Amino acid sequence: MRLFVLLSRVPYPLEKGDKLRAFHQIKELAKHNTIHLCALNDSGAVHPETYNILNQYCETIDIIQLPKWQIYSRLAFAYLFTKKPLQVTYFYSSKIQSKINRLINKYKPNHIYCQLARVAEYVKNCNVPKTLDYMDALARGMERRIEKEPFYLKPFLKSESIRLKRYEREIFDFFDAATIISEQDRNLIVHLKNECIYVVPNGVDYSKFKTNNSIKKRFDIIFSGNMAYPPNIDSAEYLVNNIMPLVWAKNPNVNVVLAGANPVKRVQQLASEKITVTGWVEDISEYYAASKIFVAPMQIGTGLQNKLLEAMAMKIPCITSPLANNALQAKPGKDILIGNTSEEYAQSIIALLTNKNLAEEIAQNGHQFIKEKYTWEGSTKILQNIFENKISPDC
Repeated sequence: MRLFVLLSRVPYPLEKGDKLRAFHQIKELAKHNTIHLCALNDSGAVHPETYNILNQYCETIDIIQLPKWQIYSRLAFAYLFTKKPLQVTYFYSSKIQSKINRLINKYKPNHIYCQLARVAEYVKNCNVPKTLDYMDALARGMERRIEKEPFYLKPFLKSESIRLKRYEREIFDFFDAATIISEQDRNLIVHLKNECIYVVPNGVDYSKFKTNNSIKKRFDIIFSGNMAYPPNIDSAEYLVNNIMPLVWAKNPNVNVVLAGANPVKRVQQLASEKITVTGWVEDISEYYAASKIFVAPMQIGTGLQNKLLEAMAMKIPCITSPLANNALQAKPGKDILIGNTSEEYAQSIIALLTNKNLAEEIAQNGHQFIKEKYTWEGSTKILQNIFENKISPDC
């Protein structure tokens, strides 16, 4: 099957969740299909290894640049004169539409796979079978950010969440199938037939994220992620400012590493004698291996947290929020520990640091849970069956 894969970002390097998902899905789909990749790019020069890496899986690679000055002019016009989400307007251009039309006519795909509603506009009227990957419920994620942001951003975020919610509903009917990362996110898509959306979870690269006892434990606690992403910024601040003072009251020597790309000033300012802020790291698995506990106190956002999958795969005992675990579906108290309050997080951290048997039990159970439920081979098989019309949604 010839697949035309349309992305809003170049899927390498893997420092963001959508890029990680797209990369591993392409890698698996390439085993049985010819992949024609089209990716938009708003970040300037691509990574020097991009083409070498992606050429292993893609027959063709077309990267289309998004000039910043054009983006800003479109955003201003859209906000004032249209009802489209800025998420969509940011990535949409009539010139790029013509380029994508030409590519589709050239490659003549049997199926189009479009990641995220933000680029769905380009293919919604294309007369080719197509699948939209919502990935997660963007509108609900935006809505959850409102109360955390400064007052002057609240009206903008509220408007954008309403626009996104409307667009997520409207775009559904233009596609033959739709997928999403978790059942929790599926239920947040406001559409009468949202139960028809297939749940396609993420997986883990088990060749990379595996138990590594050769690295010395230098950190007591790790939290990882793209540190320019608002839910991760919020979590890092909550961990350092709300949870850790309670931990330090019991054990003042506990240290924390915040590992991830693009730390904004708010995250950089958290650095101290006990808090390490790394910035981009070449191999995040080495930081997991060097840490005793993974803590992901996610208070806002949507989707399935790749960071939890990776840490659990490496047998690192994990603590997270009910919000994050609703997507993950691990068993609280067995596979993972849950914090509803700062006090509960602190108690769980102290318990894992002082009770070796508990830490080993949570780590082992979590590892087994991830191995059984989250594989790229298994989740991408669902996609393949959708493309080949071998399965139907339960609706």
